[in-house]
Amino acid sequence: MQLSVRLESQTRQKASRSSSQLHNRKRRRTSCSTAQTHTPHRLQASSRRTSASVTIVLAEEQHLIRQGIRCLLETEKDFKVVGDTGDGLQAVGLVRRLRPRILVIAVAMPGLNGLDVTRQVREQSPATAVVMLSMYSKEQYVVQALRNGAAGYVLKRARPSELARAIRQVIAGHRYLSEPLSRWSIGTWLKRAETGARDAYDTLTDRERAVLQLVAEGHSSTNIAARFGISPRTVEAHRASLMRKMRFSHLVDIMFFAITRGILVRAPFEAHPRTGQ
Repeated sequence: MQLSVRLESQTRQKASRSSSQLHNRKRRRTSCSTAQTHTPHRLQASSRRTSASVTIVLAEEQHLIRQGIRCLLETEKDFKVVGDTGDGLQAVGLVRRLRPRILVIAVAMPGLNGLDVTRQVREQSPATAVVMLSMYSKEQYVVQALRNGAAGYVLKRARPSELARAIRQVIAGHRYLSEPLSRWSIGTWLKRAETGARDAYDTLTDRERAVLQLVAEGHSSTNIAARFGISPRTVEAHRASLMRKMRFSHLVDIMFFAITRGILVRAPFEAHPRTGQ
């Protein structure tokens, strides 16, 4: 009898411990999971937010950094990240499909850099405001971002709370620049964007800019053609056109320009070491 009572007591204790461990595991789960975008879990989490949420598409090449920024944004109760990507061309497609209120994008992006993504987004989805994330505080990047239609420019060395503040400023109809950029007035920056010198790159079409970057990244004409759903011959025509406009003689000129312009995220051989695509 005593043995039976003791066994029953031990069974209840084990059940209690198991229940407690399960409860603790559930408590450790947060909304900042690292699941891929548009999984059922993310859709359920998004549906719990209010209809007045600020919808955001996030574009940042580094997956770990992107998920960290996503977690940061999701701590704001009225922010809803509806999509994220590590590729500039995919960012353009996401904005076109999802029509978010805000696009947060890094300047340095593979496929298509953030500056040119901003240009396309402002043309194709004018209701979407762009907030840029950048390592660069040089005037050329800020001026080009504003010229292409960016509403905010946040340096990556800024405090985490600054990104949310920038988004709220932009939603309110204002422009936002990180310190030390904000030491100059917005009007001064806009004047520089309007009157600053332009070069041959400004004459390129959206497709020519994308082809230039993909060629500089080491992609073949066949690979580029597959991305755009066009023929390799059409890609080569775009490449010939941009080389004529830019007065390039060799493919190495494209690579050199992309490096000096800050378009390349990494050296071509790092992107696809085995395939060269």
